[in-house]
Amino acid sequence: MSLPIIPTIAFTILSALFLYRFIIHPIFLSPLRHVPSAHWTAPLSPLWILSHRLRQTDTPTVHAAHQKHGPILRLAPNELSLNSVSGGLRTIYAGGYEKGDWYANVFSNYGVQPMFAMPGRAEHSKRKRMLSNVYAKSTLQGSSAVAEISRVLLGERMGPRLEGFAKGGEAVEVYDVFSAFTMDAVAGYVFGLENGSDFLRQPEHAARFLKDYKARQIHTFWPQELPNFTNFMGKIGLLGLIVPPWVAKANRDIEAWILSMCDKAERSLKEVDAGMKIEYVADTPTVYAQLRQALVKEAGKSDKNACAEQVVQSSRLEMASEMLDHVLAGFDTSSITLTWLAWELSRTANKAAWQTKLREEIAGLEGNTDAKHIDGLPVLHGCLMETLRLHAAIPGNQPRMTPSAASLGPEGQAVSDLPAGIRVQSQAWSLHRNPEIFPDPDSWRPERWIDASEAQLKEMGKWFWAFGSGGRMCVGSNLAMLEMKNVMVAIWGRFDTEVADDEGMVHNGGYLAEPVGKNGKYLKLRFKAL
Repeated sequence: MSLPIIPTIAFTILSALFLYRFIIHPIFLSPLRHVPSAHWTAPLSPLWILSHRLRQTDTPTVHAAHQKHGPILRLAPNELSLNSVSGGLRTIYAGGYEKGDWYANVFSNYGVQPMFAMPGRAEHSKRKRMLSNVYAKSTLQGSSAVAEISRVLLGERMGPRLEGFAKGGEAVEVYDVFSAFTMDAVAGYVFGLENGSDFLRQPEHAARFLKDYKARQIHTFWPQELPNFTNFMGKIGLLGLIVPPWVAKANRDIEAWILSMCDKAERSLKEVDAGMKIEYVADTPTVYAQLRQALVKEAGKSDKNACAEQVVQSSRLEMASEMLDHVLAGFDTSSITLTWLAWELSRTANKAAWQTKLREEIAGLEGNTDAKHIDGLPVLHGCLMETLRLHAAIPGNQPRMTPSAASLGPEGQAVSDLPAGIRVQSQAWSLHRNPEIFPDPDSWRPERWIDASEAQLKEMGKWFWAFGSGGRMCVGSNLAMLEMKNVMVAIWGRFDTEVADDEGMVHNGGYLAEPVGKNGKYLKLRFKAL
C-alpha cells in the first residue's frame, strides 16, 4: 500500500516546485514584480515578446506598451525595457552592464568576435583604442583618401548613373543605388578603393549580394533569442526546420568575399613594406592598415622578437572579422537612412519647402564642397538629423545584462537590488518619440534642429540615440555622417527628385528599419537634372 504513495509525493513536490519557480516567484517574489508588465503573460513567460521578435513587430509593440504603462516595462520574467535617460540610458550604457551572448551569437564572423560583439568592456576598449583614431571627425575631414574616394564614387560612378536615370525618365529603386554607394565608400576606406567593392559599376553583383544579405536577416532570431534551442536542433540534425541551409551558405559567401578584400589589402601593404608606394591615395587601406599595425605593436609588447609577418598571418581571421563587421554595419545603416531621407525630401508634402531650401543652401557653397564646409550647412544637417531621429536605421532594442545589486528606472519608478543576469534594454524608436523632448514626434520636422536654442539642442542630444551612446557608441558614426552629407550635396545640388512609387513606406518593425513598401518593394524616385 505504501508504494503508490511515493509517486504521489514526488508529483506533489514537483508540482510545488513548478508553481514556485514559474508562478509564485515571478509574480509575488521577484525583484521585478513591481514593474508594469507590457503584457499580462510577461511575468510568467517570454513567449509574448519572443513571438513579436520572430514576426519583427517588437519595436512598435514595445513602444506602444511604454506609451501606456510608462518608462519602465517588464517584457518577460527576467527582462526589462527602459525609455528614459535618467535611470535608463545613463545607467545601462555608461558601463558596468555587459553585452552578454546576444551579440556574439550572431555578429561573430569566422568564429571570431569583432569589437561590436565583444561582451566585456576591457577587450572592447582595447580594440576601440586601436581603431578610434581613423574614425575621428578631425581625421576624416582632413583625410585626402576619404575626399578622393567620395569624389570618385559620387562624381565618376554614381553621378553618371543618376544622369542616365534623369534622361530616361525612369523610376529608380534608390535603396539599391544608395546601398551600392555606401558599400563602395565604406569598403574603399577600409580596404582601399582598388581592393574594395565596385557595386556602383557592377549593379548585378550588388543586387545578388543584397538579396542574400537581406534574406538571411530574419533568420537571426533563432541563434540570437533561442541559442540553446538552436544548438539542440543542430545537434539532432533538424536545424534546417528553423534556419534554411542556404543561410549558412550565404554567410560563408559573405565571409569569403570580405576575406578576399582583406588579402588584397594585405598584398598592398606588403608592397609598401617592400619599398613601393601606393600611388593613388584612394587605394590606401586605411582601416585595415590601422588594425594591422596596432596588432603587430601589441604583439611586440609581450614578445620583443615577434615577427610582424607571423603576427599578421596568425591574426588573419581576427582582422577579417573586424573588417567584415565595419563594412556590413556601415553600408547597411547608411543606405537605410539615405532611403528614408530621399523619401521625406521627395514627398509632395515636403518637396516644395525642404528640397528647395536644401538646394539653395548647397548652391551657396559655390563649389567649396570639402567636408568642413558641407558639415556647416544647417538645413542639410537638420534634414539628416531629423531623418535619423524619426527613421533611425536601428530602432530596435540594444540589450545588456545587469550586474549584481543593480538599480534602474527614473526617480519615483526605480527598482533596486536587481540580481545579475537580468536582460535590460532601450530602443531608439521610443527614445526618439518622447513628445516632451520632440513635440509632434511622428512628424518629420527638420526645423526642430535648425531653430532650436542651445539648451534645446542639448536636451535633444541626450535623447538622440541613432548611433548609441557611451563607450559602445558606433565607432563609425562620423564616417557615416560625412558620407551621407556628401551624397545629399551630390544629389540635391544637381537633381530634383520626386516619388514615383513608395507603396506607403513602412518600417518593418524589427531590429532594423528596412525602408520597404507594404508589398515588400523599395522606394522608387524620378530624377530631373537641374
